[in-house]
Amino acid sequence: MTGFATGRGTHGPHSWSWELRSVNARGLDLRLRLPDWIPGLEMALRGALNGAVARGSVSLNLRITREEGSSTLALNEPQATAVLDALARIEELALDKGMTLAPSRAADVLGLRGVLEASQEADETAPLLAALIADFAPLLEDFLAMRRSEGAALNALLSAQMDQIGTLSARAGEFSEARRIQAAGSLRAALARVMEDAPEVDEQRVAQELALLAVKADVTEELDRLGAHLDAARELLAAEAPVGRKLDFLTQEFNREANTLCSKSQNAELTRVGLELKAVIDQFREQVQNVE
Repeated sequence: MTGFATGRGTHGPHSWSWELRSVNARGLDLRLRLPDWIPGLEMALRGALNGAVARGSVSLNLRITREEGSSTLALNEPQATAVLDALARIEELALDKGMTLAPSRAADVLGLRGVLEASQEADETAPLLAALIADFAPLLEDFLAMRRSEGAALNALLSAQMDQIGTLSARAGEFSEARRIQAAGSLRAALARVMEDAPEVDEQRVAQELALLAVKADVTEELDRLGAHLDAARELLAAEAPVGRKLDFLTQEFNREANTLCSKSQNAELTRVGLELKAVIDQFREQVQNVE
C-alpha cells in the first residue's frame, strides 16, 4: 500500500527535514537514510516502522543541517595518521623509481576527505535524539493516515470485485444446471443409439462410461470451491490484521477454479461466463498486491 509524508523540525542549532514514503512489495523492506553520528537514532526509527507497517517497500530520508558558526572543526587523528602513512609510502615508491615528488603542505592534508570534520559534542546528540524521535511520531501518523485512506478505497474496490465474482459464479451455476439437464437427455439418446447399432454391447457398461463422461464434465465442485474461497476472502477483508499474502494465495485458487470451469464447460454460455470470471479474478489479483 502506498503512503507519503513529509515534515520539518528544529532543535537548538539543528534543523531537519523528513521524507517517508512506501510502495507495494511482497514483504517488508525498510530503507533508512539517516545521519550516522546520532547514536540510537536508526534503531529507534526502525523499531517504530516495524511496529507500524507489515508490508511494503518503505524508505525514510532524514536531512539535518546546523547553523553556521555553531559547530567547531576537529582533527580526525586516525584518518590523518592513515593519510600521512600513505603519503610516506608513496614518496618511498617514487624514490625507488628515481622520481622526486613535491612536498605536501599541511593544508593539502587537511583538505582531504575525513581528515578535518565538524565536531558534534556528546552532550548535543542526546537531546537532539529525543527531539527527532518526538518529531517522528506525527510524521508516522500522517503516513499511516494516508495508507488507511487508500486502504478504505481499496476495500471498497475489492468488495465490488468480489460481488462480481459471486454474481458470475451464480450465473455459471444456472448455466451448469441447464447444461446438466440437456446433457442427461443427450446421454440417454447416445445410449439408445449405441444399443441400436451394437445390440451385443453390454448396456450397463456403456451407461457407466457415459455417466463417467458426465461426471468429468460436471463443474459443480469447481463452483462450490469458488463460493468457499469467496467466503474466505470476505472474512479476510473484514479482518483487522494484515491479510495481503493470504488474499494473494486465494486469488491463485480463484484462478485455478475458473480455468478448470472453462476447460470442462463444453457450453458456449458457460465458457463465456468462465472467461468473464477469469478477467475479474485477474483484476482482483492485481489490486490484492496493494493490500498489506
